Amino acid sequence: MGVDFRKQTVLVTGASSGIGAEFARRLAARGSSLVLVARRKDRLEELAEQLRAAHGVTVHVVAADLAQPGIGERLAAEVAEFGVTSVINNAGFGNFRAFHEEEPERLRQEVAVDVNAVVEISRAFIESLRSNGHGFLVNVASMAAYQATPWSSVYGATKAFVVSFTEGLWVESRGTGLRVMVLSPGATRTEFFEVSGSEDMTGGLRMQTSGEVVETALRALDRRVTPVGVISGRMNRVLAFAGRHLASRAMGARMIGRMVRRG
Repeated sequence: MGVDFRKQTVLVTGASSGIGAEFARRLAARGSSLVLVARRKDRLEELAEQLRAAHGVTVHVVAADLAQPGIGERLAAEVAEFGVTSVINNAGFGNFRAFHEEEPERLRQEVAVDVNAVVEISRAFIESLRSNGHGFLVNVASMAAYQATPWSSVYGATKAFVVSFTEGLWVESRGTGLRVMVLSPGATRTEFFEVSGSEDMTGGLRMQTSGEVVETALRALDRRVTPVGVISGRMNRVLAFAGRHLASRAMGARMIGRMVRRG
């Protein structure tokens, strides 16, 4: 038997749009209470109102900048009264520019959100999640984790970290009742590409919808035994396998570079 979503209070970061907002919609439809976290409070409030009206679930909203140090402990203190049983670390962003051209502060923020916040939030909540013993911790990585990603080198490296980090937690959490999983989407129709300036880095592959990505994750959580990780999309799974097992690291980096390089 998979997760009983009606018993969950799920904290979702990056919930104001894209995959995070879709997680919120799907979880609310399954009867979960929600704690929605993002910088844009107006968007969170609008989404929360829609979910309360449509599904009669409890939805709390927390506006927070995940790039700030110490975000995990501060967020855990702020939502302590809500009884969080599950966490989805979805927030993240990337840059699409040669590393030597990128603004140092932008890179700092990218690492802070994509790595530091995932670690801090996971650490702040994991003891209570393990004690509850019936929830889940999902960290959202990316297809970019499975090979070097020229012109988005820091983003790919942060997502490789998320995959390795989550795989370790998966082993550590076995037998506790807490399900730990890493979700790796490929190119998805969200604001990500607009924010990163990377509209051309899909390499001509079909972009998935947020709904397809979230459905992949929920199907995995519906299983009796949750896998350590899932990749959304058949072609993405083929490419990830090739990147890990068939091509050399150098060959994979050159291939991705040819796919995404502009001009």
